[in-house]
Amino acid sequence: MSAEGFSGSERETEELGRKLARTLGVEEVVYLVGELGAGKTCFARGVALELGASAREVASPTFALLHEYAGPAGRVVLRHLDLYRLADDPGELEPLGLPDSVAGAPVLVEWPNRALRTVLPPHREVAIAFAGEGRRAIAVRPGDRAAALSDTPPRRDR
Repeated sequence: MSAEGFSGSERETEELGRKLARTLGVEEVVYLVGELGAGKTCFARGVALELGASAREVASPTFALLHEYAGPAGRVVLRHLDLYRLADDPGELEPLGLPDSVAGAPVLVEWPNRALRTVLPPHREVAIAFAGEGRRAIAVRPGDRAAALSDTPPRRDR
């Protein structure tokens, strides 16, 4: 899925997150890329809401590194990881237990780094950028894992 658009408000950014959520696979990894204040957490809130989480639960996980959002039945519907405070070093990621610790639900990653790409490559990347006059440009593109899958010829059973 490749898409580009603009958002003029938090509500519109959330709606774009909801739209992406409708296409997410259960173990899909999505990198959220953008400057501080660009709207990554707002976009994540839209994804979480569409998957059944409470709006009050959704916040930037900067200090906790990882938030898990549950739906009404108590099942985790989304994991939200924020690597802002971690160095781009594989050793910093080891205590997180990736990828096993985030299995079973879609994962959004804010501030992904190069080291993470080897452990938890993205299916898609969402780039959010300031576009002037209170607007945000939002682009959704295939990530490393999606590209690798599309380059692999289909398996044929003999």
